[in-house]
Amino acid sequence: MRKLMFCLLCAIVGSANAYALDLSLQDAVSKIVAESNDVKSAEANVKKAKAQLSAVNANRWMSIDGTVSYTNLVDPIQPTSSDGIKIPSDIGAILGNVLPMSTIPDNIFSAGLQVTQPIYTFGKIGNAVDAMHDAIDMSKSAQELTMREVKYAAANLYWTAKMTDNIVTASQKDLDNARAARKKLTAAGRANRSNLIKIESDIATKEINVSDAMFNRDTAYRMLKIMAGIDMDQEVVLTDDFPETFEDLNAKELKSNPEWDIYQKQIKMYESNASSKRAGAYPTLAAVGSYSYYAMGTDAGHMFDKEGSQSAYWGVALQVPLFSGGLHSANATIEAMNAEVARQDLDKSKKLKTEEYNNAVNKYKHLCDNLSKLNEAHNLAQKAYDVSVNRFAAGQTSAIELSDVSGALYQMDMALISAKYNILMSAESVKKLGD
Repeated sequence: MRKLMFCLLCAIVGSANAYALDLSLQDAVSKIVAESNDVKSAEANVKKAKAQLSAVNANRWMSIDGTVSYTNLVDPIQPTSSDGIKIPSDIGAILGNVLPMSTIPDNIFSAGLQVTQPIYTFGKIGNAVDAMHDAIDMSKSAQELTMREVKYAAANLYWTAKMTDNIVTASQKDLDNARAARKKLTAAGRANRSNLIKIESDIATKEINVSDAMFNRDTAYRMLKIMAGIDMDQEVVLTDDFPETFEDLNAKELKSNPEWDIYQKQIKMYESNASSKRAGAYPTLAAVGSYSYYAMGTDAGHMFDKEGSQSAYWGVALQVPLFSGGLHSANATIEAMNAEVARQDLDKSKKLKTEEYNNAVNKYKHLCDNLSKLNEAHNLAQKAYDVSVNRFAAGQTSAIELSDVSGALYQMDMALISAKYNILMSAESVKKLGD
């Protein structure tokens, strides 16, 4: 019974491991985007910029500060006395008209509120808020740029894995052809020794090619699984294959790019920061108000038996900076130069990204134009190989000629696979860089 249960368990586990996950290009991109640490960091940066805007906006509103304190005064002459602090006679004579008592209660409680509401800051807060709005837009553009980079990398992982699949297939076909040629040679009777040695040498070389191709395929699949968050033991089947033909891109002139948006927002942010720093040398007008309450007594437990002292006021305050050693001007200049650096970076990015975009478009067209010729060359190489195989089986040619023709066909297989991969990645580059 236990043996039967063990066998059933093994069968269940085996069937679970045998289940293959069908993975399309779109599925792979979605999984990799969901797993991407860069995308998550970009999202966090957007939230961070919004929080910074809230922090700057808080300066527009009133601030309310409250204080509560309790102190117990100690008489240096009689520290253990609980009657309060006695005023020396010579000082008491001076303060007699001010303080009608000769002893100050040693328990003092105070509580108060201070309210400040900015009225006009000459651009210190307004420009800082504008800068943070630009910072939010900049972080959103950076998020879009990150998303495009991750999607491009995901497509690269997918098509690289698919390319290694096709390379394994082509390498295995090349090896099978060599083994079939050996079988024909040995089946015809006494084999020519030089031909047999040549074929055996080719088989050994092609077995290495298959082994290398499988290793590269396994490596590509592992990387795809890691980035897509797929279990390493999960078998994956890539459902999208290299197309036989490719459509025109119909790519338009590059007029915008997330990287350009970042620099443009960065310029505006630094310019707003410069205005805010410059406004630091201007006055600040604010409304102020205060309320305070005091209670005193010689006994802490009866401090509030009598009505305490209260005071309050409100008014308008104008704070005028008089001298800062050129600090505000220097800070404004720093921000202005940051804007100038961003402006130069924008100009450089426009030149480089435009050229990169145009190269991707031209490369796509160039490779597509060559694909039909490459397919024609591949078909001719296949026909040449078929003719050579038949001649070799009839004893009309040598293994050296067959090896040369077989090698040419294998090289055309590799060239065709590589060309299709490059066409697809050129299209992904156009998508990444385009509007």
